[in-house]
Amino acid sequence: MITIQLDNKDGNMWNLSEIVSGLSWSTTRTGRPASIEFSLLRNGFYQSDSFAIRNGDIVRVFKEGAGFFYGYVFSIGHNPDGEVSVKAYDQVRYLLSKALYIFKGQTASEIISQLAADFKLQTGTLEDTGFAIESMVEDGQTLLDIIEKAITLTLVSTQRHYVFFDDYGGLSLRLVDNLKTDFYIGDGSLMTGYDYSADIDSDTYNRIKLYKDNKQTGRREVHMVEDSANIAKWGVLQLYQSVDEKKNEAQIKDMLDQLAQLKNRESKSLKVDAIGDIRVRAGVYVPVVIDALGLNLPMLVDEAKHSFEGDDHTMSLTLKVI
Repeated sequence: MITIQLDNKDGNMWNLSEIVSGLSWSTTRTGRPASIEFSLLRNGFYQSDSFAIRNGDIVRVFKEGAGFFYGYVFSIGHNPDGEVSVKAYDQVRYLLSKALYIFKGQTASEIISQLAADFKLQTGTLEDTGFAIESMVEDGQTLLDIIEKAITLTLVSTQRHYVFFDDYGGLSLRLVDNLKTDFYIGDGSLMTGYDYSADIDSDTYNRIKLYKDNKQTGRREVHMVEDSANIAKWGVLQLYQSVDEKKNEAQIKDMLDQLAQLKNRESKSLKVDAIGDIRVRAGVYVPVVIDALGLNLPMLVDEAKHSFEGDDHTMSLTLKVI
């Protein structure tokens, strides 16, 4: 059974657990804030003059005493049947604002700290990546895009995967390796169904070209690496992007090698339906064991949707190999 609390920010705190139906909790590793959606039934204290639910109210959700969502009401809807639908987001929603920022020599965690302070957001565990980004000039980008770019630059340069999320009211940056669950999903453990795919359509490249424009010579310098064996199998899949003009040849070669390691492979995706466990959210590293697919390895949760109905708790997960 889950517990849902509504804080009106005026001293009133309400336990909505008995009048809520169909709650879902969704998390995505990149691009979107975590959210919950639920419906309220018009009975009990809902009809009290002192009860109110307003945009901006705080919502906390617990299961067996463990809090897994802390967010703010952003949408309230009504239908002719008397149901009230509510949608709330965590703090990441406030990072969809756009701004101009210039960063020099800062780590991803330092960038997050600065943005959080500027927008009066709370931070949680921000692990030090140990990698200072030379420079970032971002004009008109969302704060979330800025953070995700910093994480991507860190990944390319360090080969370490970090995940950014709101951990029950605190913006957090964690090394994926530190978020590995102590249980597995698959044969004999939680899983009720799956759908598996391997593709070269979404994020696979076997020829990588990096270029920079040399202002002194007026020429464009192109550096390339390719895998002839995979080109023979898949055809030419080319990634073409610019690099900072200040980077030297050795630095560009390192970037080429790192990108080839990340991109020159099939993208493997697994969708799993399972009995719910609130420890599983986007960004967590989960061991997966499915003998029929020959899978016995940890996979990264890309998306997770949990559904709660009475005592029933299920989850649908999208996982990927990293």
